[in-house]
Amino acid sequence: MRWSGSARVLAQWLVLGAVVGVVCGVASAGFLWLLEEATRLRVGQPALVYALPLAGWVLGAVYARWGGPVRGGNNLVLDTVHTGDAQVPLRMAPMVLVGTVLTHLFGGSAGREGTAVQMGGSLADWVAHRFRVGVDLRRELLAAGIAGGFGSVFGTPVAGAVFGLEVVVVGRLGYEALLPALVASVVGDLVTRGLGTHHTVYPVPGALPLTLLVVGKWLVFAVGVAGVAVLFVEGMHRLKAWLERRVPWLPLRMAMGGTAVVLLWLWVGTDAYLGLGVPGILRAFQDPALPVSAFAWKLVFTVVTLGAGFLGGEVTPLFFIGASLGNVLARGLGLPVDLGAAVGMAAMFAAAANTPLALSIMAVELVGAGVLPHVMIVATVAYLLTGHRGIYPAQRIGRGKHGGPLLARWVALREMEEAREKPGPRGSAGPENHGSG
Repeated sequence: MRWSGSARVLAQWLVLGAVVGVVCGVASAGFLWLLEEATRLRVGQPALVYALPLAGWVLGAVYARWGGPVRGGNNLVLDTVHTGDAQVPLRMAPMVLVGTVLTHLFGGSAGREGTAVQMGGSLADWVAHRFRVGVDLRRELLAAGIAGGFGSVFGTPVAGAVFGLEVVVVGRLGYEALLPALVASVVGDLVTRGLGTHHTVYPVPGALPLTLLVVGKWLVFAVGVAGVAVLFVEGMHRLKAWLERRVPWLPLRMAMGGTAVVLLWLWVGTDAYLGLGVPGILRAFQDPALPVSAFAWKLVFTVVTLGAGFLGGEVTPLFFIGASLGNVLARGLGLPVDLGAAVGMAAMFAAAANTPLALSIMAVELVGAGVLPHVMIVATVAYLLTGHRGIYPAQRIGRGKHGGPLLARWVALREMEEAREKPGPRGSAGPENHGSG
């Protein structure tokens, strides 16, 4: 009986994980094709950028009228994993897909991970409800949807699986969802590639022996990464909150954000900071004369775009910011530029998303195993230095990053942020007493 029960659970995970992987893979393939076409059209017709304010107005009107809970984005998916609330709306998948493609078509600085995760979560919850699974299995399938979306959109199936487990609770891996997450991520990646999708190929850095001096340089490097990650996270959250208070009507808020991006674009006089910015990431691996300000400009463009409410993710812009910052730090510290760009690219997102393990694995899948000891050091230290903040306020935390007692309950990062802004009485038992950073 025990063996038959285990076999039934195993078969259930394999079948449902594969179903989630297939729908995520098909969705990611279609999304990436549309994104590539939108980017090609914008590059060929730069005047499209002038229409970004109008696009913001239209997208804002659509989301204000029909968006509803869908506007919660990645945080809605994470909250649903924890609370088991009503189904993640199936309309989230097409709405975020279209919204993200239009954001990129008109030059907004955004990524693709957020869209992939939201599509994956929406489709996985649809599968869960179609098969009428229990509460626990539903949560595991939601984690699998996150993994399938992330792994298939970047072509990194192992990192996708670990990301789906690591992103839900800060400092904890949800091993109960390991098998369905791995199956969904691997199947999703196979389906996306099988449909003809080609992912970006990054340069492979040369080997660098790990010595005491090199470790010391990486520690300094990690401080720089953590500082910029905090600027990004705080900048995006604070701008979004400020705009929501001052301009409560979403269409106007997005139109204002689009206008700000157009003005920034005219000011800097280059298209380098629009859209995904993949050419800028590749340049950071190779150009020892990369402008020192490149990472700062991409940070500003992305914070304005996402803070105003445009659709998309943070990963690829954070890759740009991390790679270009890594290029600059490597030059200053006497490290290889290509290795600095690779380490910075992964560690920046690891610090901002509280996922050092997944991003260290992702770096290996993207640029080879030689990066592993270096990126693991930087990602871990930067993750600790950023404190209890992140790009996903719905992430939960059960114990402070720097140790201390377990919290009475898992606390959302948004609550930690509120505790920082409104400190309680000295000696109170609130989350601010557990190193909220």
